Amino acid sequence: MSTQSRLMLVVSPLMEHSPAFDRAAALAKAEGAALHIVAFDYLEGLATANLVNEQALEQMRLGYVERHRHWLEEQARPLRKLGIEVTTEVTWVERPLQEILIHLKEQPMDALIKTVEHESWFSRLMFTPLDVHLLRESDVPLHFVNKVIHARPHKILAAIDPFHLDGRYEGLNDRILSEANKLASSCDASLEVIYAYDLSSITASEYGFGSGSMFFSSTLARQLYESQGEAFDALAERNGIAPEQRRMIMGDPAKVLASYAASHDIDVIVMGRVRYTGLDKLIGSTVEGLMYKMPCSLWVIAPQKMD
Repeated sequence: MSTQSRLMLVVSPLMEHSPAFDRAAALAKAEGAALHIVAFDYLEGLATANLVNEQALEQMRLGYVERHRHWLEEQARPLRKLGIEVTTEVTWVERPLQEILIHLKEQPMDALIKTVEHESWFSRLMFTPLDVHLLRESDVPLHFVNKVIHARPHKILAAIDPFHLDGRYEGLNDRILSEANKLASSCDASLEVIYAYDLSSITASEYGFGSGSMFFSSTLARQLYESQGEAFDALAERNGIAPEQRRMIMGDPAKVLASYAASHDIDVIVMGRVRYTGLDKLIGSTVEGLMYKMPCSLWVIAPQKMD
């Protein structure tokens, strides 16, 4: 039975060569992985044109899909010459989310790679973008490609939170570090691990302190800092992360990660996401906020499903 890794690259219906192509090819080459490139075509103008009859419209759609299929094969040809196993697919579908999830279920992948689709704040408020839907619903690691300087990543940053009190995320930090180590090793990249801790988001009652004023006394704050540092070090040591690779910085996680990535030329941040239920979906998360602000690309790990 083959143990070859498989990567899936989802591309735009507009026949554009995005940086995600180069990143997917570089990762497939570095990991010896097979690469499946898929386009979910749907062009509003073509789909709703009313100047011709339905039969003519169908021929136009089929013609566009065929041209796109030919274009993808042209993109795949030089990758195959590099020794990468590449397959391509084009499907006409208006709402690609379910099709992507079906593909991932029927053809298990080690990661899904996709260019970040930058949406306006108002658009994100009114309609949940495909990227956010994937974040919330996919159990496969997601690589959202944003700005790319190096096709093969040179610097990788793993973001963890060893102080998660929610049992639903047990083991997530280890999975983040395992994925980051694997990525760094295959790409011959450097790896750093960061814990951005934010005391302002922690309630006194969570840690058994009687009042907020007691909690924010210098003694108790120092005790909490030390306990977090111990948890961080234990997690890092368990995963073979050397002391010089560890960074523990106080501040809002999204701001800390964005600032650190920009100032240290990070290519990819590997991080986890939460699971949403009910009204939690309206709130968003650190990774959703970072997706549109991060100066680099994201590699997102989902928590394991609870039985």
